[in-house]
Amino acid sequence: MQDLIEKFLDYLKYEKNVSEHTLRNYRIDLEQFHNFFCLKEGRGSENRIIDIKQIDHISIREYVAGLHAQHKKKASVARKLASLRTFFAYLCREGIVEVNHAKNVSSPRLERRRPNHLTVEEVMCFMEMPDLETVLGRRDRAINELLYGAGLRVSELVGLDLGDIDLKNKTVRVRGKGQKERIVPFGVHALKALEMYLAVREKLLAKAPLDKRETLAVFLNYQGTRITARSIGRMIDKYVKQCADMHHISPHSLRHSFATHLLDAGADLRAIQELLGHARLSTTQQYTHVSMERIIKVYDETHPKA
Repeated sequence: MQDLIEKFLDYLKYEKNVSEHTLRNYRIDLEQFHNFFCLKEGRGSENRIIDIKQIDHISIREYVAGLHAQHKKKASVARKLASLRTFFAYLCREGIVEVNHAKNVSSPRLERRRPNHLTVEEVMCFMEMPDLETVLGRRDRAINELLYGAGLRVSELVGLDLGDIDLKNKTVRVRGKGQKERIVPFGVHALKALEMYLAVREKLLAKAPLDKRETLAVFLNYQGTRITARSIGRMIDKYVKQCADMHHISPHSLRHSFATHLLDAGADLRAIQELLGHARLSTTQQYTHVSMERIIKVYDETHPKA
């Protein structure tokens, strides 16, 4: 099984061109699956050979039951099962197994969570938090303005290079899931924040040793190297704590707010789908539930028979 997992991961990396984040999740899920059967059969590190043809739908159900016994969240169990389905689909296509046994195991029923978003007033307040008198404050302001102004994923933002940003036309070229490229516009506030940051970006770059400088990266950390998604999460948390009325806000909340505010203002759902880089319209449609709350509120406040 271990050799097949490695071949599958190579397939995802070189043929499907998945992101490093996706690849890491598949590796974690499949190695956990492999370790489960090694422990079940009492095999230590000296003998970890598991025949993939011995795995059937009952074995997979036993594995899923073990995850539930460990009190894993339903979303986590569903993701691990989805990883197994994709893995066994690959094995079927390669002729290694005849049946995708993971398809015969039901996923746990998930509650549909509504995207967490900010009001327009909360966004405006949040944007004012960074101190523009400092280099890092200017960087943080530019990051926040792009996350909200262009609706970027954090992974897309940290991967930006200088050549991806067109200040003249106020557009940015991003690489989304599966390395799919799209061009996204941004507004004048994001433009101003970017110009202020880029004017002092060299001060951050100078802090990195010559052999570690990432001269193409747009956003740098305090050490002068490309910023990470985790660092942006910590930065968001810092500013959330400064906003007394805001709670449970993540970098992705700014993307959710971007989509919700566009929809509330009358934007077409298909256009929002293109801006967000969603492969399926059903993914974008989750925002209609959020917007419906506003519609009901308007109805209650204005209709004479409400």
